[in-house]
Amino acid sequence: MLPKWYPNRYDDQDGDFVARHVAAIAPHANAVVLFAGVARSPLPSLIECAPEWEAAVPTVRYYYRAAPIGWPLLDKPLKLLLYFVCLWRGYQQAVRYWGAKPHLVHVHVLLRTGVFAWLLRARQGIPYLVTEHWTLYLPPRSASIGPLRRWLTRFVVQRAAALHTVSEGLRNAMRHLGFSNPHSAVIANVVDTDLFRPSSTKPAWAPLLVVSAFHDAVKNLSGILRVVAALQGELPNLRLRIAGYGPDAQPLETMAADLGLLASGAVQFLGKLPHPAVAHEMQQAAALLSFSRAETFGCVLLEARACGCPVVATRVGGVPELFQPEGRFGLLIEPDDEAALAASIRAVYYQHLQLDAEVLRADAVERCSPAKVGRQFAALYQSIIAR
Repeated sequence: MLPKWYPNRYDDQDGDFVARHVAAIAPHANAVVLFAGVARSPLPSLIECAPEWEAAVPTVRYYYRAAPIGWPLLDKPLKLLLYFVCLWRGYQQAVRYWGAKPHLVHVHVLLRTGVFAWLLRARQGIPYLVTEHWTLYLPPRSASIGPLRRWLTRFVVQRAAALHTVSEGLRNAMRHLGFSNPHSAVIANVVDTDLFRPSSTKPAWAPLLVVSAFHDAVKNLSGILRVVAALQGELPNLRLRIAGYGPDAQPLETMAADLGLLASGAVQFLGKLPHPAVAHEMQQAAALLSFSRAETFGCVLLEARACGCPVVATRVGGVPELFQPEGRFGLLIEPDDEAALAASIRAVYYQHLQLDAEVLRADAVERCSPAKVGRQFAALYQSIIAR
C-alpha cells in the first residue's frame, strides 16, 4: 500500500479514509503500508524510519527533513529524492518481511506514489492499482493542474493495471482530463457502521452539525455562517455545532465572532474530534450540513446516514449519486446557493424533513460497510492478478 495521505505522528486523522480502506482490505490480503512524509519537527538525520511490524496491518512510516540543506532552490528537488529513497527502503523492508516481492502495489492518491509504483513495475514487473479520492480532478479545481502533472498523471494512470475511484463522478472527471484506464472500478469509501449507528435519544431542540476540514475555498464554511447569521432573528432556537480543523480555523472563528454568532451561542466550534465523538454528535444532530464546492465522495455524509441523521448537501462531484432517488436520504442544493441553504435549514427546523433513520442506516451499510468494501476490493485484486 502506497498512500499519499495516511495517519502519522503529526496528524492521526490525515488520510484516515485511506486507512479505513486498508483495514477493510486486510482480511482478504496480506499487506504492508509504506508511507513517507515531510517531518514537521527537527530530525537528528535526513531520514527517520518508524516501523510498526506488529500492527494489525504492518506499517512503515518514513519522515524526512523539510529543509534538507537549507537552500530553497535545492531543497525542493532534494525532498523529492528523499521521498523516493524512503519508499525504496520501505519496499526492501517489506520484501525482507515477506521473503518475496508483492503480487500487487496499491497506490492511494497520486502522483509521486504512482510514479514510484510505475518504477517498481518497470524494474520488478509488479502490477499496480491506482485508487483516487482527490477533489483536484473535479471541475472547480482541475484548472490548477499544470502541463507536466497532466502528462505524468496520464502516463501513470494508463499504465496501471486498473483505476479505482470512490465515485462515478470522479471517474468521469478524470476521464474528461484524459486520465483513464480500460480497467476501472467504482468502490465506495468505508464507514465504520459499528461505530456510526442511530441513538435511541435525541434532544428536543437538536442542533445542526457541520463536520469538515477547515479549507474554506473548497468547503465554504463561511457561506454556512452567513446563512445562520441571517436566520438568527427568524429561528431563535437555531444552533450549529462545527467540528473540524485546518488552516482556516482562525479566520472562520473570527468571522463567526464578527457576525455575533459566538456571543449569542448560535454557533459553537468543537475543534478536532475523535471518531467516537463525531458519531455522538451525528446521533444528536437534527441534520448534517455540507455546503462544499467540490466533493469526490463525502465520507461524513454517509457516516451521518449510518447514524440515521438527515443530510443537506450540495450537488457537486460524486455527491448526487449517493442521493438517488433524490429526497429519500436528505436534501440536495446547488453550491453557493445561500437562499437554498436557508430554505433547507428552515425545513429541518420546522421538521418538514422527515426521514426514516433505519432506511438511512440500511443504505449506508449496503454501500459502505467494511465487509462490503473489502469484498469488492478482493474481487478487483483477483481480476488484476488473473490478467
